[in-house]
Amino acid sequence: MAFYTLIQLFLLKKTIKPPKANKIPKTLEIHNDLRVDNYYWLNDKDNSEVITYLNAENEYTKEMMAHTEDFQKALYEEMKSRIKEDDISVPYKLNGYWYITRYEKGKDYPVYVRKKETLDATEEILFDCNKLAKDYSYFNLGSIAISPDNKMACFSTDTVGRRQYTIQIKNLVTGEIYSDKILNTTGSAVWANDNATLFYSMKDEVTLRSHKILKHSLFTDSKDDIVVFHEKDETYNTFVYKSKSKKYIIIGSSSTLTSEYRILNANTPHAKFKIFQKRVRELDYSIAHYNNHFYVIANNDGAKNFKLLKTEENNTKKEFWEEVIPHRDQVLIEDIEIFKDYLVINERENGLNNLRIISWDGKEDYFLPFETETYTTYIGNNPDFESEVLRYGFNSLTSPSSVIDYNFYTKMSEIKKEQEVLGDDFNKDDYESKRIWARVRDGVKVPISLVYKKGITLNGKNPLLLYGYGSYGSTIDPSFSSIRLSLLNRGFIYAIAHVRGGEYLGRQWYENGKLLSKLNTFHDFIDCSKYLIEQKYTSNRHLYAYGASAGGLLVGTVVNMNPELYNGVLAAVPFVDVVTTMLDDTIPLTTGEYDEWGNPNLLEYYNYMKSYSPYDNVEPKFYPNILVTTGLYDSQVQYWEPAKWVAKLRDLKKDKNKLFFHIDMDSGHGGASGRFESLKEVALEYAFLLDLEGIHC
Repeated sequence: MAFYTLIQLFLLKKTIKPPKANKIPKTLEIHNDLRVDNYYWLNDKDNSEVITYLNAENEYTKEMMAHTEDFQKALYEEMKSRIKEDDISVPYKLNGYWYITRYEKGKDYPVYVRKKETLDATEEILFDCNKLAKDYSYFNLGSIAISPDNKMACFSTDTVGRRQYTIQIKNLVTGEIYSDKILNTTGSAVWANDNATLFYSMKDEVTLRSHKILKHSLFTDSKDDIVVFHEKDETYNTFVYKSKSKKYIIIGSSSTLTSEYRILNANTPHAKFKIFQKRVRELDYSIAHYNNHFYVIANNDGAKNFKLLKTEENNTKKEFWEEVIPHRDQVLIEDIEIFKDYLVINERENGLNNLRIISWDGKEDYFLPFETETYTTYIGNNPDFESEVLRYGFNSLTSPSSVIDYNFYTKMSEIKKEQEVLGDDFNKDDYESKRIWARVRDGVKVPISLVYKKGITLNGKNPLLLYGYGSYGSTIDPSFSSIRLSLLNRGFIYAIAHVRGGEYLGRQWYENGKLLSKLNTFHDFIDCSKYLIEQKYTSNRHLYAYGASAGGLLVGTVVNMNPELYNGVLAAVPFVDVVTTMLDDTIPLTTGEYDEWGNPNLLEYYNYMKSYSPYDNVEPKFYPNILVTTGLYDSQVQYWEPAKWVAKLRDLKKDKNKLFFHIDMDSGHGGASGRFESLKEVALEYAFLLDLEGIHC
């Protein structure tokens, strides 16, 4: 296809007509308001006409992008060539064994192994996912839980992409995988200390809400498993884990604003769970156990950014909680890690991650130093209380990921591993990153993280890809990507707009971008776009918007509001049919998200939601070039949301710009499962952007 002349290509495209979905009007009524949905019928993937339409969209995208096929292949090989294929993780020690994950050259999936006591010991293969995945087009190993005596492994697999995991048990002594299967779980499970009892979380078969915790006894039929907790409130999800101390099995139950925990001594798995602190509306807390105390991160008494407290394990109600670290208006407590002599706190101030180290004797209190404003750091895997070392991760927009061990006593750091970027097209000194601030329409300053190859000039001619999310309090930190180099090396600027709805600037930043303040998220992104144009980083002829999932809602709304700002848009698994989805409590995630978006059964939230819902606000006007992607088995954003959105856009938009829709017919929300297979979708996205810029090599 690379050899088509311009005339041939023009004639070819003239003959290709985009798919046209049938209009079958369905009237939806609530609050005396009527909405006519012409494409509601697309929500039935058992309907052969639906599959025919989706296949037609895939074929159309393939044909219209045919002139980039060779370029896509080149991009794929380029991105793949930077990845070390025979890679290996940094080992960590747990209960007498070193655990390692490694990849073999030419293979898509990891191999999980362990070695007893010393790294020189013989390798024991726990799971070779390449073998487990060989009969499936999609495969994901959800989790592995090793029994306390090291003889059994509970593991979970998803072979569809809908995040409904099947749990099985493997005998690590004999290698036998027992035939009994536990279906429709979240994939996580924990062992009691008797090596014979498992606790796991089960999903509702319709809504996929995690609603029950069950107890399974080894060598019994899973049909006889006992429900130990049933979360009946449809706005909550439940989960189970084991404390780092190994003393407690902990059941958590949480909604957007509220949480509740139950605890059980792991030595007595057949006893009853005890409520730690009963749920109180908008009391959000989490717990960790150490040395006869529980440590609690909580927002009680107005602590929006959370504070750290502790309480004796026999007096866990909040009236017994004692303050360890007070609430601070400008500092968000995100996580803690407890060691025998030190407490490590992951804090966020002015948008930046900090690792704070405090000795229990009160003599030391300091931060690990970081010298840039565009980095990400996080507490790594630290399963041993007795360790003298904190393992943490670090990367930035220009620096590959590193795993670092910091010794509390010597104050020395050791880089255990830095991500290798293979090939000769990357030198970290060739790139520059910075953080800038855009003042938006209500006077608030919104931060933007940028990375680009050194030497650009601010003349408005640079192609720029602006990424945004802005929901659930999820913070999109600036991080390194070897894949992204394929854009940067071709002159693109990559930017992240840290819009309200995330927690980049604390809990209030989240509160100001949800519910009846959700429009702030969209306005922030639009105003960041305008600022980047004003500052000559780019122009509307070269600006591209990118969002996935709730970020797809973001870009879907933005192109309805200000389509003229963008030359193109990437919308991955986009949540675009907000009103209809939030009115359907049989759809996964709906009821648990009323505190995020509002409950449209209430008129105020219905009207507000309807004012920005991308699907409901498509109009007969000019839209930018758009590429939409999804997975047929997506459980988080159902495939029909983008399908309906694309169909409506095709019918109403007045421009002749590109509108392509790619559906992975074998996967769900996360896309293809293989580490290299997923690069093919990225290659399509990048080829779409680069083609719009006239870049084909």
